[in-house]
Amino acid sequence: MEDVADGDVTTDLCVPPGVTVEGRFVAREPLVVCGLDLVEEVFRQVDPGVTVTRVVAEGSHVPGRTHVATVQGEGRSVLTGERIALNFLQRMSGVATTVRAYVQALPAGSPTRITETRKTTPGLRALERYAVRCGGGFSHRTNLGAAIMIKDNHIAIAGGVEKAVLAARRGASHTMTVSCEVDRVDQIEPAIQAGADIIVLDNFDVAGMQVALDAVAGRVPVEVTGGVHLGNIRDIGMLAVAAISIGALTQASASIDIGLDIGL
Repeated sequence: MEDVADGDVTTDLCVPPGVTVEGRFVAREPLVVCGLDLVEEVFRQVDPGVTVTRVVAEGSHVPGRTHVATVQGEGRSVLTGERIALNFLQRMSGVATTVRAYVQALPAGSPTRITETRKTTPGLRALERYAVRCGGGFSHRTNLGAAIMIKDNHIAIAGGVEKAVLAARRGASHTMTVSCEVDRVDQIEPAIQAGADIIVLDNFDVAGMQVALDAVAGRVPVEVTGGVHLGNIRDIGMLAVAAISIGALTQASASIDIGLDIGL
């Protein structure tokens, strides 16, 4: 564990051995709780004698000042695991809380899915994707090998939308979907005719999305990406596209304020 690679010199010097404490993880602001499994695992690795008791369920939306979980055990062990446990809980709850805000901003009954992208913190992709799902969102492709997604640079190098999609379609297995990202309406028809399974509208305004949807005419699912924020998510949701992928869910979500209050 990165925090104790060289020991915990402050705790070892200041805290007597054998002192038992109880700590309360407390939300300092409204949030969606996410990361309690990691909190338990951190303290298990520090000291199997430390116990973590959940007060609220994973995925719960709670107001500020809510007691989220309790940790009990030897004071030295609790202090040694405190920061790493909080790092996981604050980061993952921050992502889940952001996602919940986007999901709740969609029109009631909307079929549109909110999804993340691959804009994740290096080494934390699995955890951040889990936090997205905990907040009510959905996962996009896990990595570059999970699905074919043709973007502007693929199109430029391949020599056009049609050539890129045809090449992908020829080489793909029958179980592999082919998404094609477009930034102009006139790219839609060649992409569909060449065999694209999904059209991804990149950085269209809402009016442009409607024009593009008319061009697609329901033949394939449509995903929207780029330029999406809480100010326009409802308007996009009114279009009932299949998915809205938002890099900011993981790339720009701030860690949320959770503290560990310790008493004897």
